[in-house]
Amino acid sequence: MEQVGAAALPVIVGLIVLFGFFKGVDVFDSFLAGAKEGLHTSMNLLPTLIGLIMAVTMVRASGLLDLLCALAEPLTQAVGVSPELAPLAVLRPISGSGSSAYTLSLLQRFGPDSPTGKIASVLASSTETTFYAVTVYFGACQAKKLRYTIPAALLGDMTAVVLSVLTVRLWG
Repeated sequence: MEQVGAAALPVIVGLIVLFGFFKGVDVFDSFLAGAKEGLHTSMNLLPTLIGLIMAVTMVRASGLLDLLCALAEPLTQAVGVSPELAPLAVLRPISGSGSSAYTLSLLQRFGPDSPTGKIASVLASSTETTFYAVTVYFGACQAKKLRYTIPAALLGDMTAVVLSVLTVRLWG
């Protein structure tokens, strides 16, 4: 089975090249044009992504993440959820790699079958790295006005937190 997966990409690329050949498309020139456009898009996104990475680093280093988690702790205790889930809920919209590492540490500490592990798994898989997605998508089209995008996306993230807890409580 592993060999099938390893062969899939070369087979797909070969089929695309053959299809282009039979259709009379200059495949290599098309590839070069696409690569050039992709490189141009990457260069346009680079300053925005550097700014996002810097902002995430500042949020972590400044202690703002710890402050937000401390503010959320009474709420987590009131609903009977482990306070260790608050950092995941705060971190997930900001940093995908940071939230993945934190989810892994929760699973190692509490176990994947614990209520905390289940909620962490559902939460990590049902939310988006909001600020990264907005940075990439709006940066690619060079949009400057986000209007309702961030509030709506964060509302979606908060809804995912609530529904993650409810889902695990009802069916977990």
